[in-house]
Amino acid sequence: MTTTKRKAPSLTQPSNNAQRQADYRARHLKSEDGQLQRLNLMIDLHAKRALERLASCYGVTQKSILEGVIQQAQEVALNEAALMTPNGPADYYAERLRLPMVWITQ
Repeated sequence: MTTTKRKAPSLTQPSNNAQRQADYRARHLKSEDGQLQRLNLMIDLHAKRALERLASCYGVTQKSILEGVIQQAQEVALNEAALMTPNGPADYYAERLRLPMVWITQ
C-alpha cells in the first residue's frame, strides 16, 4: 500500500478567491510615490469605446487619457473659480464651490 504525501497549506497561500483578489489589488496599487487610488465605475458603452479609441489613437493607456482629461477639467474649473470670486480656488479645493456644468473640454 502506497501513500501519497499531501502538501501542507502554505502560510502565504490565500484561503479563498476574495483574499486572492484583495492580495492582487494590494500588489497592483503599489507605486513609487504611493499615490495610486482604485477607481471602479460603470460608464456608458459609447464613452468606453471613445476612451479606447482615444488611447489607441494617441498610443497611450486609457488611464493616461482619463488623467489628462480630468486635469484639464480641473484647470478650467480653477480658472472659472478665480473669475467668480477671489476665494474661488480655495473654495474649489474645499469643495464649497458649485459651478454650472458646461462642456468643459470645449
